[in-house]
Amino acid sequence: MRLLLASLFLSSLAFAQVPTEDQMDLYKIVDEVSADRIEADVRRLAGFGTRNTFSDTISDTRGIGAARRWIKAEFDKISAECDGCLEVFYQRDLVTTEMGNRVPKDAYVVNVVAIQRGSKNPNNMIIMSGDIDSRASDTMDYTTDAPGANDNASGMAGTIEAARVLSKRKFNNSIVYVGLSGEEQGLFGGKVLADYAKDKEWNIIGILNNDMIGNIKGVDGVISNREFRIFSEPTDPTETDRQRTGRRFYGGEVDGISRQLARYVYRSVNTYMPEMQPMMVYRLDRFGRGGHHRPFNDLGFAGIRIMEAHENYTQQHQDIREENGIKYGDVVEHVNFPYAKKLTAVNAINLALLAHAPTRPENVKIGGIVEPSAKLKWDAHPDAVGYKIYWRDTTSPTWDHSRYVGSVTEFTLEGIVIDNYFFGVAAVGENGMESIVSFPSGISR
Repeated sequence: MRLLLASLFLSSLAFAQVPTEDQMDLYKIVDEVSADRIEADVRRLAGFGTRNTFSDTISDTRGIGAARRWIKAEFDKISAECDGCLEVFYQRDLVTTEMGNRVPKDAYVVNVVAIQRGSKNPNNMIIMSGDIDSRASDTMDYTTDAPGANDNASGMAGTIEAARVLSKRKFNNSIVYVGLSGEEQGLFGGKVLADYAKDKEWNIIGILNNDMIGNIKGVDGVISNREFRIFSEPTDPTETDRQRTGRRFYGGEVDGISRQLARYVYRSVNTYMPEMQPMMVYRLDRFGRGGHHRPFNDLGFAGIRIMEAHENYTQQHQDIREENGIKYGDVVEHVNFPYAKKLTAVNAINLALLAHAPTRPENVKIGGIVEPSAKLKWDAHPDAVGYKIYWRDTTSPTWDHSRYVGSVTEFTLEGIVIDNYFFGVAAVGENGMESIVSFPSGISR
C-alpha cells in the first residue's frame, strides 16, 4: 500500500510539478555556501607558501605537511559540530623516483578523507574532490613559493565548504569529501583513492573533481562569472571489445557513465541555478592534459571535472614574477570568491541530489527493431518508487524528452521509432529525487 501511494503521489507530482521538501532544500543549500569562508580557506592554504607534494612535512607553517594537517583539522571541526557525522582519516601510499619523471625523491602521497555515511545505503558513495598540492614553474622544485591559490586551493576550499553545509543534513547515500595529493606529479592521490575504493568495494555513484574553480578572467581577455565547464569521457575505458563493437549497430558513442553524470550536473544546474551557464565539454579533460577524475575513470567509475570556463595560463604553474608588464603567479588576488561560491554550490546541490536519490537502474535493455515503438525494460530498484524514461535526438547533447512511467520494470513508448532517438532510464525516489540516467546495456527481442 505504501508503495502504491508513493507511486500515485509521484505520478501527480510529475503532472503538477510541486517540489518536495528535499528539492526545496536545494535552494537553501545554494544560499548557505559562503564566499567569505571560501576566501578565508583559500588564503590559509595559500599562506603555507608551497604545497608541493615533496615540500616540507615537519613545519607547522609551511609545506604540504602543514596544509594537510590543517585540512584534517577542519574536517575534524566540522565533524565535531555534527556530532561525529564524518569519518576523517589520512590515506597514503609511497611514490618513488621510478614511478615518473616528475618525482624528485621518494615520498608518501597523503590524502585527507572525510566520509559522511548515508543512513540507508552507506556503501553508495558520491565523491567531491579538491587537490591539496601546488607547484612552481618547475614541478620538481619543491622549495620555491607556490601558493596555488586557484590551482587548487579554490577546489580544496570548495570541498571543505561543501562539507560544512551538507554535514548539517541527512542522506540515504554516503558523501565523501577528499583532498587529493600528488596531482601535479602524475595524479597519484586519485589513483590511491580509486584503488582503495575498489579494494573496499565501494559502489561509487560518481566523483566530482574540482580543479580550479575561482578564475573569471581568461588569458584571452574574456571575463565571465557565470560560465563553467564540465569535462567528461564519452565511454567507459574498461569496456569490452564486444561492447565497443555493439556501438557500431546500436549507438552510444557519447553515452558512457561519466557522460551521463555530466548530463545530470548540467540538468540540475539549469533547474536549480539557472543563472549559471554550464558548458559540457566532450573530452576527458583539457586538450592533452589531465585531472584527478581520470584514475577513477580508468577503473570504470563515473567521474567528471568541474572547473572555470576561462583559464589564465599566466596564473597557473608559474613562479611569482613580473615580465614585460605581465604579473605571473597563482596568488590570492586573482581568485574571484563569489564565483568560487557558485561553483561550490554547483557541487553541493549535485552531491545532495545524488545522496538523496536511488542509484541508477541496472540491466537496462531496449527493443523495438522494425516497429513503430521503443520498448525498454530494467531491473527493479529497492529504493525506487517509480521510473522515468528519457530520450533525445541522436545529435542532441542533452536528454530533451522524458516520461514518468510509474512503478514498472518495462514500458513501451508507442509511436516513437527506436531508429531516430537515443533512450535511457532513471530511477525516482519517494522524495522526487532522480538517479543518473542509465543508457541501455543490451538488446531485448
